[in-house]
Amino acid sequence: MDGKTARGSRTHTAPAAHLLAAVTGKGRTVTQSRVPAKTNEVTAFRHLLAPFDLAGATVTADALHTRRDHACHLVEDRKAHYLLLVKGNQPRLHAALRALPWQRVRARYDRELGHGRRETRSLRVLTVTDPHPDFPHAVQAAEILPHRTGARTRKVSRQTVYAITDLTAPQASPLTLARLARSHWTIEDRLHFVRDTAFAEDASKIRTGHGPENMTTLRNLAIDTLRAAGHTGIAAGLREVSYAPHQRPLDLLNLP
Repeated sequence: MDGKTARGSRTHTAPAAHLLAAVTGKGRTVTQSRVPAKTNEVTAFRHLLAPFDLAGATVTADALHTRRDHACHLVEDRKAHYLLLVKGNQPRLHAALRALPWQRVRARYDRELGHGRRETRSLRVLTVTDPHPDFPHAVQAAEILPHRTGARTRKVSRQTVYAITDLTAPQASPLTLARLARSHWTIEDRLHFVRDTAFAEDASKIRTGHGPENMTTLRNLAIDTLRAAGHTGIAAGLREVSYAPHQRPLDLLNLP
C-alpha cells in the first residue's frame, strides 16, 4: 500500500487529491481510494482493504502505517501478515531497532539498474527474542541499507531503513523478506513513476468533482492492461496502441 498526490488537481479552495492504492507484488493495482480532505492515509487504511480476503497474505506499507492498531487489525481481525517500514516518525521503535546487534549478522546483497541509477541493497535480519521492540506480534526485524549511484552524476546516496514483521523465520527467510521489501518499493517505479512520466499525471489540470480519481483509475487500468499484454515499457505500449486508436485498445480489453 502506498499513496500519491495528484499535484495538478489542487484548487484555490481545496488541496490536491491524495490517492491511496493497493498493488500486488507484481505491480497490478487492485484498488484505490481518495483520502478525504483534512485527513491522511491512516484513516483510509482499513477502508481500502475491507473488500479483500487477506487470510495468509502479507501486507506491506510505508512508515506512516506502522501503527499498533494496524498491526493488530491485520493479524487478529484479517488473519494476514505484515511487513511495515520504520522511520523517524516512530522514534522509540526506531531507536529500539537501531540498538539491535546488527553487526553480528551477515548481510545479503541484491543489485538493480533503472531510472538512471544503480542501486545496491544490503539486508540483515534478526529474530526478536526480547520484549523490545515493543510492537504487536513482531517476531523479526530487518535492516535495509540501499546505496544509490546516479548513472550520470555519480552522486551516491544512502539511508538505512528498518522493517518489522510478524512472519517467523520458518515462514519468511531473509531472501523472502528482501523480496517483500523490493515488491513494496516497486509501487514507486511500476505505478507512480509511470503515471508521472508516461501520462504526465502531475501536469493534469482535471480538478472537478471525482475527476482526479477517475482519471487515475483509467491510468491504472491502462498500465495493468498493457502489462498483461506483455508490454514491459508502458510508454512504448501506449505508442503502439495509438497507431490504431479505435481498434487496438479495445482488442487489449477484449471488447468488440
